[in-house]
Amino acid sequence: MDRRDLLKSALYAAPLFTAGRLYAAPMAGPRLLVVFLRGAYDAANIVIPTSSDFYYASRPTIAVAREAALPLADGWGLHPALKDSIYPLWQQKQVAFIPFAGTDDLSRSHFETQDTIELGQPMGGTRNYQSGFLARTAGLLSGDKPIAFTSQLPLSFRGGASIPNIALNFAGKPSVAGKNAELIQAMYQGQDLAPAVAQGFQVQSDVYAAISGEMMAANRNAVTAKGFELSAQRIGLLMQDKFNLGFVDVGGWDTHVNQGGAEGYLANRIGELGRGLAALPAALGPAWNDTVVIVVSEFGRTFRENGDRGTDHGHGSVYWVMGGGVKGGRIAGPQVTITQANLFQDRDWPVLTDYRALIGGVLQKGYGLSQTQLAQIFPSTQPTDLALI
Repeated sequence: MDRRDLLKSALYAAPLFTAGRLYAAPMAGPRLLVVFLRGAYDAANIVIPTSSDFYYASRPTIAVAREAALPLADGWGLHPALKDSIYPLWQQKQVAFIPFAGTDDLSRSHFETQDTIELGQPMGGTRNYQSGFLARTAGLLSGDKPIAFTSQLPLSFRGGASIPNIALNFAGKPSVAGKNAELIQAMYQGQDLAPAVAQGFQVQSDVYAAISGEMMAANRNAVTAKGFELSAQRIGLLMQDKFNLGFVDVGGWDTHVNQGGAEGYLANRIGELGRGLAALPAALGPAWNDTVVIVVSEFGRTFRENGDRGTDHGHGSVYWVMGGGVKGGRIAGPQVTITQANLFQDRDWPVLTDYRALIGGVLQKGYGLSQTQLAQIFPSTQPTDLALI
């Protein structure tokens, strides 16, 4: 029996043994779950600068209209697909959004920037791929019970003690394909519309083939947003009393083509993500009050839409911090007005809050870690206390 089979067979047993380690008393601090949106989600269409005319001029076909956005604070709005999931948590002050967040990695490469975040090491030096920031965090916490909800152990948990992982994989394909597409084409055989129908399915197939390879690579086998929605309750139940330091990645955010605005591809994905995240409080029960969920992505996307009604690889993003004890209901961190003059390299949101400083501030406040300990997790970084917990 390999390690993953052993984990599955013992998943609901307590106490839990893995790699010769007994998980005993809980660590002194909140449960922490990091949710990584692989593929770089378009944050500007989710936490929307509704007071910015420049936003609407830059996105003539994909902007979310002011009247459609859910009002947040200080000229910001939330995507309407989150109305019944994340917005109630905002109203209960259990979620905060941190715009202009990200890394100092300027490669705009999915792979390099994802590695940058998961390693948590300074830019410019030699990277140690056997030392992820969550592994270093686990090494400093007493009684921690880490788990990765991934098909393979993520880079963030590499190094230190052996950590269990369990896959939540789901694959997505065109909604109508294969025999179903053939049946529809057969219905139109001999009619004037037959060539157009056949061409439509061929274009769908070609587009899927062209973009799915890049998207799957960018996703690095991460679960889809729909898969996360279906699995979130299970994650919450497991983190209720068996695990208290978790990582899950969610793919499907590389929206170069036909991204959509209030409706469409991105709206569907963010709706699924929102419903998944909103399932955590119920699954965790009272433990939600001692839980912190941090939602990150490798970078944002270009502020202006491209010629394919999508967005390309950018820089600054919006991170989320959620939990029953989070001081939410606000837009946190340093901000600038959304104008052309304030774009980074005249194309992207700037990064004003470094992800290491943000997460380091949460770790410092949540677990009482010293500056020396934080320097082991995020070398050469000063934590930033945004008063989130």
